[in-house]
Parts: sequence; C-alpha cells; structure tokens
Amino acid sequence: MIFFRSVDPLAQRDEWGLLHQGRTSVNATDFAPRYRWRFIYYFMVPEQLVLQPAYVGSMQTALRRLGYYCGPIDGVFSTEVADAIARLQKNYSMRVTGTLTDPVRRALHMP
Repeated sequence: MIFFRSVDPLAQRDEWGLLHQGRTSVNATDFAPRYRWRFIYYFMVPEQLVLQPAYVGSMQTALRRLGYYCGPIDGVFSTEVADAIARLQKNYSMRVTGTLTDPVRRALHMP
C-alpha cells in the first residue's frame, strides 16, 4: 500500500508506484495543461493523446528513460518520436507501426 503518490497524473508508474521519483530538471511540457485524474487518460484513444503536449512530453520522457529517444522534450509528436516508438515496438516484438498503441502505452507504463 502506497500512501505518497505524485501529483502528476502522467508520471510513469509500475505496480508499486512511481518508476522515477527523483527529478533534476524541469521541462516546458511540465506546465502544460493536463487532466486532474489519471484514469481519464485510459479512456482516450491514441489519436487524441498525441495532440496533447503534456502527454507527448511525458511519453518523450519515458522513451528517453528507456534509451529510445534523444531529442528535446517539447511535447511535439515528431518523426524522431515515431522512430523511437518503432524501435521500442521492434525490441518488444510488437507490430512495428511507429504510432502510439495500447501495447506501447503499457510498455512505457503510461495511462
């Protein structure tokens, strides 16, 4: 049972809580508007999520944490992000599309 959780609903989590709790830098997308509750993101389709800078910035941070993305954390779904997702899909034996899918969201521990 975990009593302390992040106030950021887009922070990557595993079954025990947050994956990365210490933070040394602040990105511009950390101040982008986001929904208050995490469960709202589970009911959104990927086409809606890639238009939100806060979600894409969190996804870029998760891809950088795993070593797939080296670009800026700017909240823009660019070709670099699509290439990073394609490399993740290949390494996790998923169908390689380069787009955000539910298995990619699960692999990144994101809602």
